Amino acid sequence: MIKVENEQDVMVRLMDGEELISSLATLSLDSGVLLNGVGMLRDLELGYWNGSTYDVQRITDPVELLSLQGNFARKGDERIIHCHATIAKHGAAAFGGHVLKATVHNTAEIYVRKLSGIVLERKTEETGLAGLYPR
Repeated sequence: MIKVENEQDVMVRLMDGEELISSLATLSLDSGVLLNGVGMLRDLELGYWNGSTYDVQRITDPVELLSLQGNFARKGDERIIHCHATIAKHGAAAFGGHVLKATVHNTAEIYVRKLSGIVLERKTEETGLAGLYPR
């Protein structure tokens, strides 16, 4: 990982083979917005909430990462990274979902904005999802 940051911005380049979510977790952000991400991924698991659990779609082949967005929040003592991706398979078919797991293929370029004076907190709701509660 290559990382450059200032008081409010973090720019990251992840390298081939790095795991996306665990790499982002090393940024140790309690509140932030994942504004943009592009590159390529492989060994990807996308989740689709069916009302009680995630239906998981696994994609092993490399795909283009067209857009990555989400946020960094706290749920008690735990840091939660919630991100969604839009990807394209070879042949330009695009689709997306909640990123459960992904490995960087070649490179991923990611921009995060730190939130100052805003706390993002997650709480488990009746649906089973961890809802976002900004304060």
